[in-house]
Amino acid sequence: MQYRPLGRTGLEVSEIGFGAWGIGRLLWRGANDRESLRALHEAADLGLNFIDTALVYGRGHSERLIGRFLMERRNDQVLVATKMPPANGRWSAEGKVAEVFPREYVNSCAEQSLQNLGVERLDLLQLHVWAADWIHQDEWHDTLLDLQASGKVAHFGISVGAHEPETA
Repeated sequence: MQYRPLGRTGLEVSEIGFGAWGIGRLLWRGANDRESLRALHEAADLGLNFIDTALVYGRGHSERLIGRFLMERRNDQVLVATKMPPANGRWSAEGKVAEVFPREYVNSCAEQSLQNLGVERLDLLQLHVWAADWIHQDEWHDTLLDLQASGKVAHFGISVGAHEPETA
């Protein structure tokens, strides 16, 4: 397995990550937990150390399943990136960031992901949608900085669609 830096975090992650949308079961009807856990273990055995999930995948089921996996792999350094869905339920970056990711909502999502994953600190927490004009609106940034200062979040970022890389 090859590894590379994850942005400016100082973390080294496997070039191949485990995308955990499918193990949420809600939209992928064929997924089952036993096979999903087996796939996670096999991936880790092969050197994969990076899992991408989101609170919305299976309404938290993906995170909870990854939490089980993390307990079983306690001694391994597996990094999990999770994302919070937009509060307004729109999967396009519409409106003001304070409406899409208000402080209380961001804190609530972080707490739910911590609980689902069974961890004390999230390795990487991301906003699941993004608009370039939000960069100068401070509440989202201040909220994530506060979560980082509290020790609940190690790193934070944004998730942008491959079709919109210029918005990052």
